[in-house]
Amino acid sequence: MKKSEAKKRIILLSNELKMHNYNYYVLNNPVITDFEYDILMHELQELEKLFPELAVADSPTQHVGSDLFSDYNLIQKAAVSTNGNPAIPDSPSHPQDAPLTSFAQFKHKYPMLSLGNTYEIDELYAFNERIMKGTSDGLSDSVTYNCELKFDGTAICLTYRNGKLFRALTRGDGTTGDDVTLNILKIASIPKELKSSDSFYRQNKTDNNSSDVGSAQKQSWIQWPEEFEIRGEIYMPYEAFDRLNHQRELDEETPFANPRNAASGSLKLLDSNLVGERGLECTLYHVIAPEMNFITHTEALTAARMWGLPVSDLAQECKSIDEVVKYITIWDTERKKLPFATDGIVIKVNQLALQKSLGFTAKSPRWATAYKFKPEVALTKLVSVDYQVGRTGAITPVANLEPVQLSGTIVKRASLHNSEQMDLLDIHINDYVYVVKGGEIIPKITGVDSSKREPDAEKAAFPQFCPDCGTPLVKDVEEAKSFCPNTDGCPMQIKGKFIHFISRKAMNINAGEATIEQLYNKGYIKILSDLYSLDQKQLLTLDNWKEKSAANFLNSLEMSKECNFSRVLFALGIRYVGETTAKNLAGYFKSMDKLSSATKEELLEVEEIGEKLADAIIEYFSHPDHLEMIGKLKQAGLKMENLESDYQRLSNRLEGKVFVVSGTFSVSREDLKTTIEQHGGKIGSSVSGKTDYLVAGEKSGESKLQKAAKLGIAVISEEELQVMFNS
Repeated sequence: MKKSEAKKRIILLSNELKMHNYNYYVLNNPVITDFEYDILMHELQELEKLFPELAVADSPTQHVGSDLFSDYNLIQKAAVSTNGNPAIPDSPSHPQDAPLTSFAQFKHKYPMLSLGNTYEIDELYAFNERIMKGTSDGLSDSVTYNCELKFDGTAICLTYRNGKLFRALTRGDGTTGDDVTLNILKIASIPKELKSSDSFYRQNKTDNNSSDVGSAQKQSWIQWPEEFEIRGEIYMPYEAFDRLNHQRELDEETPFANPRNAASGSLKLLDSNLVGERGLECTLYHVIAPEMNFITHTEALTAARMWGLPVSDLAQECKSIDEVVKYITIWDTERKKLPFATDGIVIKVNQLALQKSLGFTAKSPRWATAYKFKPEVALTKLVSVDYQVGRTGAITPVANLEPVQLSGTIVKRASLHNSEQMDLLDIHINDYVYVVKGGEIIPKITGVDSSKREPDAEKAAFPQFCPDCGTPLVKDVEEAKSFCPNTDGCPMQIKGKFIHFISRKAMNINAGEATIEQLYNKGYIKILSDLYSLDQKQLLTLDNWKEKSAANFLNSLEMSKECNFSRVLFALGIRYVGETTAKNLAGYFKSMDKLSSATKEELLEVEEIGEKLADAIIEYFSHPDHLEMIGKLKQAGLKMENLESDYQRLSNRLEGKVFVVSGTFSVSREDLKTTIEQHGGKIGSSVSGKTDYLVAGEKSGESKLQKAAKLGIAVISEEELQVMFNS
């Protein structure tokens, strides 16, 4: 390649990679896979090696992380107090539960670098050769490697002083990160204070499997340094990811593309209480201190685990590069059984002295690398495109595919998101398309094999009219979505509102989509309040319904009248009003009457309410039909104001105890959690060292049970919990 051609290509690659960095780190919305990104990055690296005079200081090959691109960077810098200290959790100046307005930023004591990576086993052997050449004469036989799963999340750096969490920083640009300490404290697995090494030694010294702990010779290095950093990954398990995306879909918000984006976005929420609801987990993998009495990386992690820090037990010490390859081969298959996303294996030289002598490049350590699993891609035929209408009128294109095996499941459908994404892919009917699973979960079309396109193939055209009611669509430029404005007359929107209304987190009525479909088609329901006018005679006309199913449905209707005001408000399905927003509105205005008559200025006073949301609320209550329907719901017995009894503390019997609830019970999990809180208990999202009890019902999560057994956490039944309530 000529120098002039290389210059053009370098500029093109640099601009494209910067755009992808912005999409990935700031917008949490990558448009290409990691594999595609790495191909571009490797090409740029090779060109800069061939033409070093063309490499520039701000090249993507020279920078790490995200916050270089952040629109709120200046605001965050201004948030640092004049003495340069962060707002310490629980300090009078910043209560732990108070929402932030921005993040302060601080420099990392030690730079947070990235890792070199490869998709080829041959390159691992080349990495091993470089390590051997870098060792002192005669020591190459003693080199071992520590292999760890590469968790697919967002990097974090924790600082502990005198055994207490002092500060938590994001990676940022590798030099400076955001202070997210308040958010980190909401992650149950991260201890605010470390466990005493002495008590841990006494607890474990008789354990035959804990030779490191039980060894008197190694007791000295169990004590933590006065100050140290430990780095790791914040990630979101599949279960929490599915729960979050399901709720976002109900609220007609754009689902997260994968658990990594969801974890990154959740960690940067300004309200730490919301972070606590997201089900984030943490795994730590690198201890840094000025002086450490450890010989190997493995020893350091063993010590960190004893201090109560969340260190993965899936890591393995390998005596040779062949053992490393064997570890990779095993986990390339076994990773698909894990309850969280992992995209590769990190290989580190185990000897800390050798790490120090090998040193670093400008961007990454020479003593570590990552092997990344190649994404599984399937090529299949696009048969047709459906256009779904959501409860707020949003039109979502969905590709119907010829069934294809992908990552252990049969894929038949994949979302195309919006018209802009369809144009970007240049989708035609009967095209052969490449499908991957984002985060091993959500099917995603990443490209088209245009060489297989039929000559007369018809381009998939996004509709101009609602596919259900024929109303001309309107385009929301900010959201890149098209909407049907016929909110109260479009059948699919009306049925969508009913499905939302009966959902578990709304009114929790014992029915499903098929029931709503039949009730609507028979003309029994047109507005939400019609549900409370249904009788047994009407219900028995439904397909396969008998007296028992009708009685169960009517009973659940009666039980739904006990839902508090915030759940009723959420159930109405007002555009942009999700579960948390409904709680904020209910807590501020106290009643439906006050909310329905609120001005825009009054709405903007409420936490997390912006211009767009305020306008949507005013628009909803400006319709007389909506007010009439709310009146009928009130007549039916639904709560339209906050009542003291809804939030009454029943006892302090569970005060200070943390419960994790898993499985199915005689009541809904949400009701069980509410009762625990009414007796003073706290609800944890996942099992950790801070958990006191795992309440296990039918079909309780196997991973939670295993973790509870490993940590020695009491597992109790619903009946045993009832005894605790009544004791």
